[in-house]
Amino acid sequence: MSYENIREEELKNRIAETYFPDFDCAKIIGNVDFCVSASETQSLLWAEAKKGKADILKSIVQLILTIGKARTFDKTLPPAFLGAFDSEKMAFIPYNDIQEIFYQNDFNWNVTPSNYETKEFGIVLEKVSQTIEENSLLFFFGKDDQEIHFFVRNNFILGKTTSSKIQIDKNNFITIYNKWLQTVKPTIAVNWIIAKKNGIIDADFYLADLLSQENESLKDNLYVLLKKDYYELERKFDEMGMFDSKKTSFFDKQKAHQQFWNKYQRPPREQYWDYIIERRDLLVPQDVRERKGSFFTPQIWVELSQQYLAEVLGENWQDEYYIWDCAAGTGNLLAGLVNRDRIWASTLDRQDVDVMKDRIKNGANLWENHVFQFDFLNDSFEKLPLKLREIVNDPEKRTKLVIYINPPYAEASNINTLQSRKEGNRGVEKSMVNKKYASMLGQGNAELFAQFLTRIYFEIEGCRLAQFSKLKILNGQHFIDFRNFFLAKLKKCFVIPADTFDNVNGQFPIGFMIWDTNQKEKFKKIKTAVYAKNGKLIGRKNYFSYDNSQYINDWIKPFRAEKNDSTIIGKFPFKGNDFQNQNLIQIVHHKMDYNIEAGQFLINKNNLIKASIYFAVRKCIPATWLNDRDQFLYPKKKWEKDAEFQNDCLIYTLFTNNIRSKYGTNHWIPFSEEELGAKESFDSKFMTKFIQGKLKPEGNGTLLETEKQRTTALEFSAEAKAVFEAGRKLWQYYHSKINEPNFFGMTEKANTNASLYDIREYFQGRNEKGRMKSNSEDEIYSQCMADLRSTLEVLARKIETKVYEYGFLME
Repeated sequence: MSYENIREEELKNRIAETYFPDFDCAKIIGNVDFCVSASETQSLLWAEAKKGKADILKSIVQLILTIGKARTFDKTLPPAFLGAFDSEKMAFIPYNDIQEIFYQNDFNWNVTPSNYETKEFGIVLEKVSQTIEENSLLFFFGKDDQEIHFFVRNNFILGKTTSSKIQIDKNNFITIYNKWLQTVKPTIAVNWIIAKKNGIIDADFYLADLLSQENESLKDNLYVLLKKDYYELERKFDEMGMFDSKKTSFFDKQKAHQQFWNKYQRPPREQYWDYIIERRDLLVPQDVRERKGSFFTPQIWVELSQQYLAEVLGENWQDEYYIWDCAAGTGNLLAGLVNRDRIWASTLDRQDVDVMKDRIKNGANLWENHVFQFDFLNDSFEKLPLKLREIVNDPEKRTKLVIYINPPYAEASNINTLQSRKEGNRGVEKSMVNKKYASMLGQGNAELFAQFLTRIYFEIEGCRLAQFSKLKILNGQHFIDFRNFFLAKLKKCFVIPADTFDNVNGQFPIGFMIWDTNQKEKFKKIKTAVYAKNGKLIGRKNYFSYDNSQYINDWIKPFRAEKNDSTIIGKFPFKGNDFQNQNLIQIVHHKMDYNIEAGQFLINKNNLIKASIYFAVRKCIPATWLNDRDQFLYPKKKWEKDAEFQNDCLIYTLFTNNIRSKYGTNHWIPFSEEELGAKESFDSKFMTKFIQGKLKPEGNGTLLETEKQRTTALEFSAEAKAVFEAGRKLWQYYHSKINEPNFFGMTEKANTNASLYDIREYFQGRNEKGRMKSNSEDEIYSQCMADLRSTLEVLARKIETKVYEYGFLME
């Protein structure tokens, strides 16, 4: 928000109404521009007001000269704060911090306060500038409104002599971080692009600020420390045994830093320190998270995974097995484990190692020398701590080693612009592991977590693997090569919603899988437990490998029409074979550009039934997080003899497509003009003739001869007829509306050839962004649509049973 292009008096009125509605702002005290009063005798704020944009520091100096010249403080009790504001910002400074300036000797107060060129203005500016910069609180209208209201509410109190700052806790430290990014980060003397390539991120500077007192970081184990007016990092002893470190300061002599932290109480209460450090992952940029796996595993799933491990390995598993989390992050996956003698944690980042060691000092159940920096995709096992290396190198001990991880899941396509980084932290496709095993991984080599599992399988052979990941390794088409070599027994698995993990977007399942790599077995199928977001068991679900399967796109592709076919009536894109692509499967006009990067299935009368079956099968079952990766398959031949199923799919398709007549002739109107009360003939009667069996035989008869020769009308089920009737009422209402005379006795220019999409657009309209609105104010239309959707839902559930019966999906 900004108050540009308004006069100063209006600006003062707006500020009073917006930020000081509970106070008297009409009082005039001397020559002060703006006053906030709590009573007849007590002021809370005297401020200088400037229209447009001004130098706030100079505005406050002008206010000081105005007050000093009139000796206003001798006539009226001075306020708690002085301040200044312009069209975009407002600053406050405690009066006590600058009051000494009014009592200096030999000073000429009889100058014009608004003349910034006088010697006296310069003297005051020099004397108070440091105090103002260090102690003022600067807020920007709009983005800082919440902070302004907090400040006023907690400081504009009669008798209050010290200012209250905003408390920082586990609920707002991320919000404050986002504000810090805009205000403080740009003033730190760091080239952030180069720093990021070397594993240094802004979050560590923020934590150094946050966990400090009087600009001194309080926790020595932080990767970056704030030392009054500079930051220190990479503290170590060099090869000569001398302590060394890197330092950097501020571009603006720490001005923005000081003004920002004047608003907030540092440090937070000590009870929040461990949580904030442990949740450093929430401050890590998305691309870095994906590369390093900085996705915090929610405690509810940590506890459940350890329960599953106890069920598979026995209740004494922590005393009988060794445990290594080789993608540990800040170590939260290991919370709850009790035998620290048998636990190791490694991570890519030195910063995360420091966090874990700090947590150890605060009670985390790990040994410091069991926590170490290790790049699992690039480093040699010779770098492992001695005892862990002995376990990894011993075939017998390896059978008692559990690799317990939530590995990073970045894909090469997401980060392939990352350049080489120090210590071998390269892009997904450039790791040592990928170079070694790329030919075996096939297309699966683009996934970081697959590279983790591959190294574990081949180089820690015989271990137990307990891992969180997407389910691609079980059923993804790109992971067929992976499943061919990854021969291990999947002992147990549960699935959970992916969006329960912080900053993970999308509706898909994450699985926790326990593998025994000592048992050589190719994965084919497993029944998993399914848990809701609250941790409640809600059912079970089968997952299949689909190896050696043919998919629904393999089935439909041979039936598509040729591009030069003059009888094409529509099209849809080939886009994957799973539910995650459901929204992209839409039947549109063949002249419309839609998903043109995908293959296109062109529809004509010869393949209309098959196209309708494909469309209805892909759309009749709602996509959910749970079925997101389920694959649609090449069907059994039983569907060919089921005319009712075929016709059900046709009706479902007729009333769910996205044909738009603006792109050309609409061939999809399933009614005659007489049925709808249309005032003129439709441009195409294709669909009514198709349904009635009145299309003339054409073509060479190579695709679907029975359709070409059919001369009898299609017969529909009761469920399909209900949809048809609901649709008829909708079309009839549309035609009745477009033919109504308006106020001048004239009818609107109507689209007689309207499709379902056109009718929805007519009644619902579009918003300011050009998107179709989700509903309409026309109650009759809304009821017609509700009836149509209700009957479609009944028909969809009927089709769904056949989807499984005919093998389009596996149960």
